[in-house]
Amino acid sequence: MKPAVIKIARLPDMLNERLYADYQVVEASESGAELDAEQVKGVRALVANGESKVSAALLDRLPDVQVIVVFGVGYDGVDVAAARDRDIRVTHTPDVLTEDVADFAITLMLGTARRIAVADAFVRQSAWQQGPFPFTRKVSGARLGIIGLGRIGSAIAQRAEGFGMRISYHGRRPLDVSYAYHESLVDMAAAVDFLVVAVGGGAATHHLVDAQVLAALGPGGILINVGRGSVVDEAALVQALASGQLLGAGLDVFENEPKPHPGLLELDNVLLAPHMASATWDTRRAMSDLTLANLTAFFANETLPTPIPTSL
Repeated sequence: MKPAVIKIARLPDMLNERLYADYQVVEASESGAELDAEQVKGVRALVANGESKVSAALLDRLPDVQVIVVFGVGYDGVDVAAARDRDIRVTHTPDVLTEDVADFAITLMLGTARRIAVADAFVRQSAWQQGPFPFTRKVSGARLGIIGLGRIGSAIAQRAEGFGMRISYHGRRPLDVSYAYHESLVDMAAAVDFLVVAVGGGAATHHLVDAQVLAALGPGGILINVGRGSVVDEAALVQALASGQLLGAGLDVFENEPKPHPGLLELDNVLLAPHMASATWDTRRAMSDLTLANLTAFFANETLPTPIPTSL
C-alpha cells in the first residue's frame, strides 16, 4: 500500500504527477477544517510550499504527522516552534533555486532602473512617434545594498560585481567578506542607490524595510524585493513611490499574495512579478526532486537530505 501524505498547497504538475503516483494523497486546506479524524489517521507526512501557512491549530488536527516537507526555500509560514514541540521535523529545498533567484534580482534591478515595462508600452502605444523616451537610471557602477548576505544575497553580489557595482550589506552580524557591512539598515539605505531584499520572512524581519528606511534610500533610490513580501511595509512603499520619495521598485513578492497592495497597481514606477524568481523548468524540477527525496528518506527512516537549520 502506498504511504499516505496530506497536501495543503498548489504544486507544479511535474511534482504532482510523481507525488500522486507514489503516494496516497489527501488534499486539504491550510486550516484542515474539512478533514475528519479517519482521513488523517496514520498519515505521517504533510506536504506544503513556501507560501503555505502551517499553524499549530492545523498540526493539532494532524496528530500522527511526523514531518513537514516544504517545496520551497522559505518556511516562515510554518510554526516551527509548534512543530518542534510535537517532535515534527521540517524540510525545505535550499540551494537549488539560488542561481535563478539571484538572476531574477538582477533582472528586476535592470528592468526597474531602465523602465523596461514602461518602454515596452511606449512603443506598443505609438508614443515613440511623438518623441523620444525619457532618460532612465544607470545601473553599472552604482552602489548596491543587500539585506541578507546568505546564499541568495551572496549570489546577487557576485553578479553585481560584473556590473562594477559597489556592494554593501546588512545582516545580524558581519561576515568574512570584502563588502562593507552596515549594522544599521537606515544608514546603509542612505549610502546606496539600489536596496535589494534577499532575506526570509518571520517576526524578526517583519516590516524591516519601513518608511524610515525608504526615506533614507531617497528619491534617487530603487528597492528590489526577492525575499519575502512581509519584509517590506507595502503601504509605506506605495506612499514613497507615489510621492516621488522613491524612484522605483521591482517586486517579486508581496505581503498578501496573490493580492498586491492596490496602490502598487496604479503606479508605473514599480515593476511587478508574480513570485516567479525560481520559476524555471530546471529549478522547479530540481526543487521537485528534492521534495520527493525528503519524503522518500523519511518513509525509509533515512537521514533527511535538507532539514531546516536546527539553530532556529
